[in-house]
Amino acid sequence: MSDFSGVNKTLNIYFDGLYYCDTDRLAMAFHPKAIYATADESPFLYRTMAEYFPIVTARESGAAREEARRDVIDGIEFAGKNTAFARVRCSLGSRDFIDFLTLVRLEKRWQIMSKVFQITEIDQ
Repeated sequence: MSDFSGVNKTLNIYFDGLYYCDTDRLAMAFHPKAIYATADESPFLYRTMAEYFPIVTARESGAAREEARRDVIDGIEFAGKNTAFARVRCSLGSRDFIDFLTLVRLEKRWQIMSKVFQITEIDQ
């Protein structure tokens, strides 16, 4: 049986972590050995969580800027009882992100193992 509610819970923690720039929440959503990558940067951007979290901490949050939240779960697929894929979208500042997230269930909770994303600028 697929655990949509468990994956959904992790995705909402992820969205909250991004919106509030809260690395404690992001640490709950991501596996400690997760990867963060995009080919939209030059050179190719690849980060570990140890590299990614300080960048999140240093930026001004969407909450502090009173931005409207634009978090969307486009779909969740399961490969088995412990492996899932989610396609999600969110916006930060003037950028829209399409995230492909792979998740694993370890110790009865879902964690993001990889985030590979596409960036587009929002037309102002």
